[in-house]
Amino acid sequence: MDNKVYEKQIRPGIIAVRVMIYSVTAAVIVLVISIIAYLIIKGLPYISWEFLSQAPSRLNDTYGVAPMIINTLYIVLITLVVSLPLGIGTAIYLAEYSKPGKIVAAFRFAIDILAGMPSIVYGLFGLAFYVNALKIGSGSGSMLSGALTCALIVLPTMIRTTEEALLQVNPTYREAAFSLGASKLHIIRTLLLPCALPGIVVAVILSIGRIVSESAALLYTAGVDYTMPTNFAKHIVEPGASLTVQLYLYATEGGVPEWVPYAMAAILMILVFVINLTANIIAGLYKKKVSLS
Repeated sequence: MDNKVYEKQIRPGIIAVRVMIYSVTAAVIVLVISIIAYLIIKGLPYISWEFLSQAPSRLNDTYGVAPMIINTLYIVLITLVVSLPLGIGTAIYLAEYSKPGKIVAAFRFAIDILAGMPSIVYGLFGLAFYVNALKIGSGSGSMLSGALTCALIVLPTMIRTTEEALLQVNPTYREAAFSLGASKLHIIRTLLLPCALPGIVVAVILSIGRIVSESAALLYTAGVDYTMPTNFAKHIVEPGASLTVQLYLYATEGGVPEWVPYAMAAILMILVFVINLTANIIAGLYKKKVSLS
């Protein structure tokens, strides 16, 4: 077939596909910007220092988010402390040490199944195991039981994302390091992990977003208490509502001014942005330190 005839036949299809891709991309961008702008417009004007620094009180008819912000940070930090070593360690084993076989294939399949499991199932498991069986904290939940449940939720995503990042590292790097006499552990620590750092950061950011946005699981495991913690060391075994849980309760139960849920949603969005930015900065500093050494 003549090339000119072929180009005339194929070009309209290519143009149509490009138009569709650009249209879908533009629609998604517009949708995201619209949601962010809507929350900022509806919630940002009501955010004040009093709203950020005080606890809500039905008696005084005042509203605040300080306890919920503290509870959210507790859950995020404890979850990352638990899930990061487990997730990265499991990913390193799957990518570098495991041999292809039925057991490893079944393990990967189980991870994929767990990644798609509804969070309410994790919440019921956390309630039955951490809260009722292990008696972590009080009977109404605790920061630790909520964080351990969130660790189960984010582990599948963290394992698979980190494993893919490790597998994407150029195999010639490994071969060159082995030829120089480097040990497996030394290669992983000084070569593979720094090269896979962008993928690991993506896994951390996805995990943080999942933790902060979680409500169903934390409703059962962390509790709904919104009083200000008095002892930050003991608060790890005390119940407390996260921002999303309290936002869900305000939105569903009502009884609060309309602006309160919107202000909390705007704070939640800003908090996610700040945490993700901090994770990127820390990862950048670590990568720079490794490259200099």
